[in-house]
Amino acid sequence: MVPCSPGTDFLRFKGVRVKHLRHFFWVGSVVLAMLAAVPMTAVAQSQGTGKSATAKKTSSDAKRKAYAKRSARVVRPARPSDAMRAGLHGTRDPLSLRSSVAYVVDQETQEVLFSKNEEAVLPIASLTKLMTALLISEAELPLDEAITITRDDVDTEKGSASRLRIGATLTRGELLHLALMSSENRAAHALGRTYPGGLDVFVEMMNAKAQLLGMQDTRFVEPTGLSSKNKSSARDLAVLVDVASEDELLRDYSTSRAHQVADGRRKLMFSNTNRLVLNPRWEIGLQKTGYISEAGQCLVMQARVAGRNVIMVFLDSAGKLSRLGDAERVRRWVESIPVKQQIVPMTDNRTEPQATRVL
Repeated sequence: MVPCSPGTDFLRFKGVRVKHLRHFFWVGSVVLAMLAAVPMTAVAQSQGTGKSATAKKTSSDAKRKAYAKRSARVVRPARPSDAMRAGLHGTRDPLSLRSSVAYVVDQETQEVLFSKNEEAVLPIASLTKLMTALLISEAELPLDEAITITRDDVDTEKGSASRLRIGATLTRGELLHLALMSSENRAAHALGRTYPGGLDVFVEMMNAKAQLLGMQDTRFVEPTGLSSKNKSSARDLAVLVDVASEDELLRDYSTSRAHQVADGRRKLMFSNTNRLVLNPRWEIGLQKTGYISEAGQCLVMQARVAGRNVIMVFLDSAGKLSRLGDAERVRRWVESIPVKQQIVPMTDNRTEPQATRVL
């Protein structure tokens, strides 16, 4: 560092003129600070990059562990139905139906057209609601009476959901409609709960009605079908369908395609659980579907097939759509039978090939 020229107060430092010595030291401190900041910034960036990389690695490890856990998880098979545990799934039949139980009857002549394990007493799920609806209709209670859904109507048996909230108020007629068409559990329970005398009296009436109709294999413990203790046989259910199909209100409600109800300002649209009511090839007078794991997929119908009124009962069908497929197979088979000579396959309820009977 040397003076720039005599008589001046400038200093020259590596070719840079600096006025006064204090300015020189101030500039020097700034330069030193800048030089010191460079490695600190680099370190901070390096640390930040390290933290980001560590976070990404941790996230990646967590994802790999979660995937490994899911892959190693044991998949539990669906709970076998009562019919499956009884070995009824092994019963063969000429139509290769997927239902463990099938029963087809000419409603007018009471001729048994097809039978398969028809004596087996099994859970019937929401087919129960057909008896519930029959009692409500026969009681001639006012259908325009308002009924409010309460906590008592919530399913504590299976924990099933419902679109009818607690506090929703509908008429008895609307609840009856939804119970038959959409298999609404809270609707069915509310119908039984508000029956004169209460729920216990209603269940007693259900069982009394079954006995009156000669349904010796049938027992009810509640009005929805959520309990697997609600049991019956295909033969008994055919009797129930026969009687219920004479009720015009039950025919209309069970076969309607859709229905809208008002819950306050909300509009709720419900649809039929049986898509066959939408099929123009079917002329269905009455129907009801049902499902719980113990019962499997169930279906009962009264329909006009090939010029005759036929009652069909299918219990414990293996698959959500297989009960409908079984109904289609039976319909095509009935349509193919000659009018004067009807060949009727009859099962012997064993796993051997079935015999046929000519009427």
